[in-house]
Amino acid sequence: MFTTWKARFMNNNILILSEGMHTSIQDIGRKGFRSFGVPISGAMDKFSAILANKLLNNDEKLPVMELTLVGPKLLFEDHSLIVLTGADMSPEINGIPIKMNHVYEVKTSDVLSFGELKFGARTYLGVKGGFLTEKKLKSFSYYDGITSQDKIHKGDRIRIASYDASLDITSSMIKVKNSHFDAKKLEVTKGPEFNRLTKKHRELLFKRQFKIDKLNNRMAYQLKNKFPALKNSGIITSATIPGTIQLTPSGKLIIMMRDCPTTGGYPRILQLTDIAINQLAQKKQDEVFKFDMESSFDFLGRLVSRFKD
Repeated sequence: MFTTWKARFMNNNILILSEGMHTSIQDIGRKGFRSFGVPISGAMDKFSAILANKLLNNDEKLPVMELTLVGPKLLFEDHSLIVLTGADMSPEINGIPIKMNHVYEVKTSDVLSFGELKFGARTYLGVKGGFLTEKKLKSFSYYDGITSQDKIHKGDRIRIASYDASLDITSSMIKVKNSHFDAKKLEVTKGPEFNRLTKKHRELLFKRQFKIDKLNNRMAYQLKNKFPALKNSGIITSATIPGTIQLTPSGKLIIMMRDCPTTGGYPRILQLTDIAINQLAQKKQDEVFKFDMESSFDFLGRLVSRFKD
């Protein structure tokens, strides 16, 4: 267990020296506004985002910084505690390599930078007490049209909480299973239009290895493989959620991700499980995987876990 830190909300900042590829602030999502057409958003890999907060003894709902493929360069203008989870982007503090999933103290003028991407696609930076950015519609998650910006830019100052530096630091770390990053099978359940698939469709769906297209982002992942189109592919525009897998008339498979629209007009043939969404969020262009139908036993176990204390 870590020592409990007393957060004092002050004007402490992180200065963005370079922004990386797509760096944003995310929490566990913007819930309760889908009826107004507002996406859920939130961390692409919620497991890693929540882990960052847990390692800091933060509330798991506090916002973290999400880094994608290429990390930013950050200058801390005050001291804090930090942790990095998810993808390993070879992080360094003042040029000295640091470990993933390990709590560190940073001091005024310390610089956090990143290098080679060793595995995964998204890293999460947690700070003690969280990021104090704008909160819109009950969430800190960046989303264009809801928050004032959809990503972090060079020169931005990101406000963070402060902590009592007079307390002792207890260091600890945790190891995350490799399967979170290199899963070869992603578990799915049947989608609302699954029954429209023929026997041949279903055989191909679970036998074929699928490859991620270059068109992949926070809204959706497209797959390179062409899939046989349905004869009767039209549906009334219907609800979609993160993890919904749609089949277009041209035979393209599209997997909805955290920033996906609230409705869609293509058949929803499969639905990724919560765990599978997190695993897919850590995959990059040209990585491959297969779909695996979740067993009834696994489904019931996942359902029960939601109601545990």
